[in-house]
Amino acid sequence: MCLHVVERVASVAGVEAVVLGGSRARGVHRPDSDWDFGVYYRGSLDTQGIRAIGWEGQVFEPGDWGGGVFNGGAWLQIDGRRVDLIYRDLADVERRIVEAEAGTFSVERLSFYVAGIPTYTVVGELSGNRVLFGALPRVVYPVALSDAARERWHTDAVQHLDYTRRACAATGDVVATAGNLSRTVLCEAHSRMAARRDWVLNEKGLAEKAGLGGAASTLAALGTTVEALMDACDAVGAAIDTGGAPA
Repeated sequence: MCLHVVERVASVAGVEAVVLGGSRARGVHRPDSDWDFGVYYRGSLDTQGIRAIGWEGQVFEPGDWGGGVFNGGAWLQIDGRRVDLIYRDLADVERRIVEAEAGTFSVERLSFYVAGIPTYTVVGELSGNRVLFGALPRVVYPVALSDAARERWHTDAVQHLDYTRRACAATGDVVATAGNLSRTVLCEAHSRMAARRDWVLNEKGLAEKAGLGGAASTLAALGTTVEALMDACDAVGAAIDTGGAPA
C-alpha cells in the first residue's frame, strides 16, 4: 500500500516530497486506521495528474478547503483502504518556519477542532511525519515559539474560563458551559505542550498528553443546575491554576 501510493503520487508534476503522517507515522495505528499522506509541492500541483491515476474518490484543488493550514487534498479508496492526501505548499511551509522561529503564529478555525489549529502545525509535521520521497527540513521547536505559545494559549484558557463562569454556568446554560470548558482545557493543554517544546499536530488525546486527563471526569459529570455548573468551572480552574487535574 505505502510504496504503491508514494510511487504514483511522486510522479505527479509539482510534487517534491511525500510523507506518511497520522497514527501510522507514529506507530500507534489500528488495523483499520486510515492512511494519511502529506503531498508537498512547489508552485503549482497537477491535480489532474492525481485524478488520472484512477483511484476512486474525490480530488480537490488547492484552496478548496478554505486555504490556510488545510488548503486541499484528496479523499480516496485504494485497495479497499481509506487514503487521505493532504496538500502542503512548500512556500507556505517555509513562511511558517520563519514565523515559528520568530515566535509568531495565528490560530485558524477548522471543522472538528474545538480550540482551532495553530499555523505552526505545518512546522511540527516536519518533525513528526516520515519522509518517503524527497527531502524536507526538520525544525527543532523554537524557544521563541515556546514562550509565545505558552503565554497566549494560557491567556486564552483563563479568558474562556472567566467568560464561561459569568455568561454560561451562572445562567444555567449546560451546552455552552460544556463547550467552553472543553475549549478551556484544550487551550491550557496547548500551553503546557508549548512550554515543553512538544509539537501538537491535532487535538486527539491532547488533554491526556498535557496532564489534564482528569478534566474528563469533571466534564462527564457537569450536571444541569447552576451550582453544579459553577462547581465544574471551579474544578477546571483549579487544574489550570495548580497544574494538577480537577478533583
